[in-house]
Amino acid sequence: MYTPKQFEFEHEAEKIAFMKQYSFATIVTTKAGLPIATQLPFIISENDGKLILTAHFALANEQNRYLEENTNLVIFSTPHAYISPVHYDKLESVPTWDYVAVHAYGKGKIVHEEDAKMKALEHMILFYEPAYLDQWSKLSEKYKKGMVKGIVVFDLEVTDLQAQKKVSQNKNETERKRIADYLSQSEVSSEKAIADYIREI
Repeated sequence: MYTPKQFEFEHEAEKIAFMKQYSFATIVTTKAGLPIATQLPFIISENDGKLILTAHFALANEQNRYLEENTNLVIFSTPHAYISPVHYDKLESVPTWDYVAVHAYGKGKIVHEEDAKMKALEHMILFYEPAYLDQWSKLSEKYKKGMVKGIVVFDLEVTDLQAQKKVSQNKNETERKRIADYLSQSEVSSEKAIADYIREI
């Protein structure tokens, strides 16, 4: 990822927090020299100093066959906003886009054990909808095992974590306030989020 110094995250923990907040991401894998991609919800965990991303494919998704062969890229990105030059002091200004993104690289490892796959599903339920766990516990073992057979669970150990937070740091304080005030009035949640990031500078 091309990241000018002024747009870098300050701390590694901030990158991880962002990934957890915007955990529906795109995983890109290489097949015969060409990229293939799938959008998946991820669980982000830290174990013994290692950053692990856990998710699952549908069994029919061929991408699972290339997880362990090559380095995968997982892209976490959601808040973004068009920034009009009308907010700048100088007439000679151009439009741009503010955004936040994290790129995680690593090789995947497929989880084969049924119990481990079940635990991965339950961990995902606890993260995304804890209230559903009660209903899940009432499902028959036959039904749950049938579901588990239809998915490919994997862990991806992150070997490189790159990030960019481009939120008008290269503009003066007056311009940033103008941009943030404008975006905060938007009905689009991602634009409101960018306004919050700008105000944190």
